[in-house]
Amino acid sequence: MTAKSEQTKQLVIDTALGMFREQGYQKTTMRAIAQHAGVSLGSAYYYFESKDDLVQELYARIQQEHRGAALRALETESSLARRLELVLQAGISVMAPYHSFGAAFLQTAISPTSTASPFNAASADSRRDAIELFRLTIEGANGSAPASLRKDLPELLWLGYLALTFFWVNDNSEGQRRTRALARGASPLIARLLSLAKLPVARKLVEDALSLMRKVQS
Repeated sequence: MTAKSEQTKQLVIDTALGMFREQGYQKTTMRAIAQHAGVSLGSAYYYFESKDDLVQELYARIQQEHRGAALRALETESSLARRLELVLQAGISVMAPYHSFGAAFLQTAISPTSTASPFNAASADSRRDAIELFRLTIEGANGSAPASLRKDLPELLWLGYLALTFFWVNDNSEGQRRTRALARGASPLIARLLSLAKLPVARKLVEDALSLMRKVQS
């Protein structure tokens, strides 16, 4: 892709994301995006086959911003509970400008055939980066988790973060206060559960849960 072509593609992305924020997903059409970007409709469709593809770009951008904000917040914190909370709160803050069309985004993302789905092959890079962020969160903490759990734990935490995102989509409290409270309360609970997982009885339960997750993914 030439520099000019890359600039045009980025212009379409920036225009679409701005329109999503300002007027919502449903009201934003590919034709309107092209008009606002000052490009032909054919050019817009050359880069993106549908709005779903642009939602994928939004997912990737949010993930990049989340990673940057979270890593900065983690620089001086070693407590696992606190590190988890910082990562979750950073994600909520990054998503905040898009809450008005969160339901439409979720409706698009949960379709198994949608490229915007976090489980779709098109989302592989963003998904990998998100899981990597939780791996860094765990590795940088003091006495975080049993070694036997560290391989699969980042993905489990990422799945939990997706569940938090679904809660956020439906949270109409001011500033999504309830979602932030959930993140604040869940983080120390997760840290305590991981501490308990070092005990033989609890470890078996956690290992069974991980085994089930692997079977579902296979």
